[in-house]
Amino acid sequence: MASDHVDVLIVGAGLSGIGAAVHLRRNCPEKTYALLEARGAIGGTWDLFRYPGIRSDSDMYTLGYSFKPWTNPKAIADGDSIRAYVRDTAREHGVEQHIRFHHRVVRAAWDSARARWTVHARRDDTGEEVVLTCAFLFTCSGYYRYDEGYTPDFPDVDRYAGQLVHPQHWPEDLDHTGKRVVVIGSGATAVTLVPALAERAAHVTMLQRSPTYVIALPSRDVLADALRRWLPATAAYSVVRWKNVLLGVANFQLSRRAPGVVKKLLRRAAKGRLPVGYDLDRHFSPRYNPWDQRLCVVPDGDLFDAVKAGRAAVVTDTIDTFTEHGVRLTSGEELPADVVVTATGLNLLALGGMTLAVDGQEVDLAETVAYKGMMLSGVPNFAMTIGYTNASWTLKADLVATYVCRLLRHLDVTGQQIVTPVAPTSGELEPIIDLKSGYVLRAVDQLPKQGATAPWRLHQNYPRDVLLMRHGRLADEGVRFSRAVGPTDDSPAEPVADPAVGMPADTTVA
Repeated sequence: MASDHVDVLIVGAGLSGIGAAVHLRRNCPEKTYALLEARGAIGGTWDLFRYPGIRSDSDMYTLGYSFKPWTNPKAIADGDSIRAYVRDTAREHGVEQHIRFHHRVVRAAWDSARARWTVHARRDDTGEEVVLTCAFLFTCSGYYRYDEGYTPDFPDVDRYAGQLVHPQHWPEDLDHTGKRVVVIGSGATAVTLVPALAERAAHVTMLQRSPTYVIALPSRDVLADALRRWLPATAAYSVVRWKNVLLGVANFQLSRRAPGVVKKLLRRAAKGRLPVGYDLDRHFSPRYNPWDQRLCVVPDGDLFDAVKAGRAAVVTDTIDTFTEHGVRLTSGEELPADVVVTATGLNLLALGGMTLAVDGQEVDLAETVAYKGMMLSGVPNFAMTIGYTNASWTLKADLVATYVCRLLRHLDVTGQQIVTPVAPTSGELEPIIDLKSGYVLRAVDQLPKQGATAPWRLHQNYPRDVLLMRHGRLADEGVRFSRAVGPTDDSPAEPVADPAVGMPADTTVA
C-alpha cells in the first residue's frame, strides 16, 4: 500500500477539480495538494461523453473559469473545445503533475484526534489499494454516475434487431449515415443529438413522453465579438460574463414570479421557428413551469431548423413495446429504426460513490444538511462542489473554491485546525437540488438536505452568492472552529490577535 499526506486532497480532475486546484495555487500557494481522478484523462464529463454534437448547454463566458477568459468565438461550444480548454488550464497553471490518474476514491474517514482524513482509493488500472491522508478533503466529482446512464425497462427490448445505444457510451465505430434513427428523450442530450444526427441520417425522430422547454440562442455573442476588438481579453470576458449572469438571473426570477409570461414568450419564440400549423401545444408546451426543470438550449435554433427542413421530427407518445424493426407506440403507430438512442437520462451518484465516516461513525448523506451549499453538517474539513441548477456549473464551482481558500487561510491565521458545519435547529428541510427532473427525483432520498434560511439555504443566485462566498463572514451560526484533541503531524500554528481572514486580493475577473 502506498501512503502519502497533503494539506488538501481534491477528488476529480474535471472542470471543477482543475478549477479548484488553480484557485488553491493562486490563493494558498503554501498548501500542498493532489488530485485523484478515477479515469485516465483530464476533463471529467467533457472527456467521457463523446456522442455526436456534444456541446455546452450554457454559454462559455459563464461556464468558463473566472481566471481564464474564453476566447473561442463560439459562445456555446462543442465538447472538444471545452475539453481542450480544461486541459490547457491544467497545463498553464502547473496542475497536471499533481493529478494521480486511475485513482477511484472509495472511502474517507475523519479522525478528530489528529485532525486528519484517511482516504482509501483503488487504482482501476492495477487494482492496487492506495491510502492517503489530508487535512482538508475537497470533492469535485459532480453528482452523475459515470459508469452507467439511466435506461428504463422497455417492454420487449430484446426483440429489437437494430442497434441500441446510450449516449453515455457512444460507440466510436457507429456510422448512422443514411439510417433511420429514433432518439428516446427530450432533455439536453436529446435536443443536442437530433440535429447532429440529422446531418447524415436518413431521418431522425425524437420520441418524447412529454415536452421540454426549448430555447434558441445564438452560438456567438455579438457583444463579445465587438468588445474583443477594443478591450483586453480579460476585460471583455468580465463584461460579457456579468452581462450573461444578470440576464440569466433576470430570466430565472421572471420565470418564478410570472411563469405564465415566460411560457408565452417561449411558445412565441418556438412558433416563429417551426412550420406553419405545427402542433406546438403537443410537442413544445410542457405541463410544468419554466425552470422547474432546466431549459434546453439549442444554438442558432438547430433543432427547430432540422424539424422545419423535414430531416427530423418530434413525436410525443409513450412506448407500448419494442418490435424487431423499431418501436411501437401506445397510439398504435410504429417508428421504424435502424438505430435507437436511449437519451433517457443519467443516474445521480453523490460524492462519486465514496463513503464517509467521522470518528468511526458512518455518515448518512441523507441525514446531513448542506452549509452554504458546499459543506455537510457534522463533517469536519470537508467541502463539495455542486453547481447551479439555473445557471452555469462553473459559476458556483469558482465561488466554492474561493471560499475553501478563504477558509483554509482563516484556520491558519486564527490557529484553528478544524471547521465543522452544524445543522439548523429549526425550520423545514428540503432536498439540496430543487429541480423536478427525473434524475433528481429518482435519487432525492439519498442526497443531503438544505435548510429554510441562510446559511443553510441555497438561493441559486450568483450575485447574492458572490457577496456571501467572497465577502461574507466565515464565523457564523452554521459553523464552529476548533483544534485537534490530540497530537497531529504538524506543529500547531500560533494564533494571531486579529482573526480576520487575511485573504490576498483575488485577481479573478468575476
